[in-house]
Amino acid sequence: MPSRRSEFERIKAVLAEADPDEPLSARDIVALLDEHGEDIESAHRVATILGRHAERGAVEVIRDRPYQYRILEQPDASN
Repeated sequence: MPSRRSEFERIKAVLAEADPDEPLSARDIVALLDEHGEDIESAHRVATILGRHAERGAVEVIRDRPYQYRILEQPDASN
């Protein structure tokens, strides 16, 4: 049975593989997810997931228009 990763873990894995130099918008992240065969329904869903993890200190939110996101290195891999 394949292991099931959380949506955040899937986003994090794709961003780690893509290794972007700059923070990305939720729309940019959805495009990367699509390129890597990961299906997350919308930019709004990505923003919601990343916003929740920002509250925990795992994501930096740059509040430009559009908001941009950067996954922060965390020793704790909790979801």
